Amino acid sequence: MSVSSRTELEASHTPATIRKRLSGFDRSDTYVSDFIYGAIDGTVTTFAVVAGVAGAGLNEGIIILLGIANLAADGFSMAASNFLGTRANAHAREKTRQQEEEHVAIYPEGEREEIRQIFFEKGFRDEDLERIVEVITEDKQRWIETMLREEHGYSAYQPSAWKAALVTFFAFLIIGAIPLISFLVNWAWPALMTDPFLWSCALTGLAFLCVGALKSRYSLQHWLVSASETLVVGGLAAAIAYFLGESLKHLV
Repeated sequence: MSVSSRTELEASHTPATIRKRLSGFDRSDTYVSDFIYGAIDGTVTTFAVVAGVAGAGLNEGIIILLGIANLAADGFSMAASNFLGTRANAHAREKTRQQEEEHVAIYPEGEREEIRQIFFEKGFRDEDLERIVEVITEDKQRWIETMLREEHGYSAYQPSAWKAALVTFFAFLIIGAIPLISFLVNWAWPALMTDPFLWSCALTGLAFLCVGALKSRYSLQHWLVSASETLVVGGLAAAIAYFLGESLKHLV
């Protein structure tokens, strides 16, 4: 470990920073996965539309029209799906909470034994085990939260369904619009570029690389591996759409 890495690690593990992090005060990374999900899907689907229409040999107006329609419809669909999924998880967590509260009220001895078994599996024994059971079960709120995390696997933090949906939607719109930029520019200033599809390919590839590199910050992958992986997957989807458009253009 380098000196700078150790210094950064020490700075992030002072009592104050640990308390702040564990209290949930800083949740800046909560919606990163929603952003990445929306950005990648938006870019892939929009460029797939662009590539398919370009492969079919249709004009730029149709490419722009279908691209914008894809951004609006698919972006809303993804955001709505994320919203409903996040809400469903929150409702399931709340239902489980109510069940645990009922169990504690009706049969506290059995619920106390569950706490004992959970921490026995974690290696606590004898007086230490009985002490931790006593500490947890003397506070009902702490008792229920412990059961939700340890028995049912729910996170202590529940993200906002609205925020998750909005992050997904705007990532889909903003990053997903990149494949259309060259066509919009060429529509506004026809003499500026000779091959807007080639520019769209380059810009989309750059978008895939950037989003993939961002994704690597939250995984064990090297940024170059993650960027390349995202580029290959997105490029494959676009290639399929292009060649389908090419093969079916006689039907247009």
